Order: sequence, then structure tokens, then C-alpha cells
Amino acid sequence: MELSKRLQAIANLCTVSTTIADIGTDHGYLPIWLIENKKCEKAIAMDINTGPLERAMENITTHQLQKQIETRLSNGLTALKENEVQGVVIAGMGGGLTIRILADNFALVEQLKECILQPQSEIDKVRRYLWENNLCIVQEDMIEEEGKYYPMLRVAQGCDIQGRVVQGLAAPYTEEEFLYGRHLIKDKHPILRAFLQKEIQSKEILLHKLEESKSEKAKKRQQSVAAELTQARGVLERI
Repeated sequence: MELSKRLQAIANLCTVSTTIADIGTDHGYLPIWLIENKKCEKAIAMDINTGPLERAMENITTHQLQKQIETRLSNGLTALKENEVQGVVIAGMGGGLTIRILADNFALVEQLKECILQPQSEIDKVRRYLWENNLCIVQEDMIEEEGKYYPMLRVAQGCDIQGRVVQGLAAPYTEEEFLYGRHLIKDKHPILRAFLQKEIQSKEILLHKLEESKSEKAKKRQQSVAAELTQARGVLERI
């Protein structure tokens, strides 16, 4: 099976070799690929709606993987049992929902070897939540597909920046690292560079429009956009 560029990048982050759960599986493409490419032995394709699960089961059956991939109706991680899986993928959801799924089942999350996260929004809030709860981002990637940018994370419990499983040794994050990703900045990721260039251009246009407005609301927004622009320029200079 050939995956989209986004799903392939997510699959490449997966290191779990036993059982993984795909939350919000949709068509079930990701667990099918993981099994066929021997990235894991078993998978659970989960979704909150029956329609996606039916589509996933059709694809699983077509690939004759019914014995290795189970479909399960679930709101987030709620249908998972203790120690049933070693890793989960939560991709294609908003940042707020991603955080809620982790927070609502945190005892289970603490037992996992890894979480692969690809929030569609508010990724700075996701990174902050992970940091505050001793969930360490050990790897990051970012791709561009059809004009959209997708950052994604591999997360482990209680690690430092090198990925060693310890408690509280990772250096505190800066605001720029929450926004743009510690590993992406450190690795001078080329897609992050392209994203920053686009962000800077759009913020410069917005700032110019705000400067032309005389409303108090525009003046306040002008200050925040100017600060965001300075941050983005500073990170771009570093990479």
C-alpha cells in the first residue's frame, strides 16, 4: 500500500514492533502499511464513528489482515485495555482534542513506549502540555503536502533531549521551541525554513494592513503580530 506523504512521514516515526493503536484511523491505511512493512506485529484501528471503521475493515479485508488488525469503536483511547498496546498514533486532529485524548487517559499514556502525534493546530499548546507532564519529544519531522505544513512528534515518557528515560533532566523549552519545535530548529529542518519564510511573508502583509488601521483593536493586534514576526525572523536566522 502506498501512503500519502503525510501518512508516510507518520509511519516513519513509528518504532514500536509489537502492537500499536491508530486513533481516528479513518480508512485504516496506516495500520495496514505498518503491518505489511513489518513495523509492528499487530494493530488496533480505532475511531469514534462507525463509518470510518467500516471503510477500514473493507481495506483490511482486501489486504487479508483481519488476524493482525482489529477495528474498535472508541472515543479517543477509552476502549484500550491496560498494557494492551505499546504505542499509539493520534494524527489529523486539532491540538486541543489531541491534548484532551492524552489527558483523559493519562494513566494509560504513561504505560506506553511511544506516542506519535500530528496535531493539525495549536501545536505549541501540545508541546507545552507534553513538557508540563514529563512527556518528552524525542523526534520531530515536518512535511509540506499540497500547500499545507504538517509538523509531527514522537513522544516518550520521562526522557531528556537525547531520549534517555530519566526524570526532569530535559532543558526548559523556550517560547520559540514551543512554537516551532526544539528538534526542528536544532536540525535546521528545511521544511521548517520554508514554513517560516511563508509565515514571515504573511505576517509582514498583515502587519502592514494593521498599521494602516486607526482602531484600538488593530493597534493591539499590531503589537502581537510584530512580536510574532520578530520571533519567526529570529528562528529563521538560526536555521
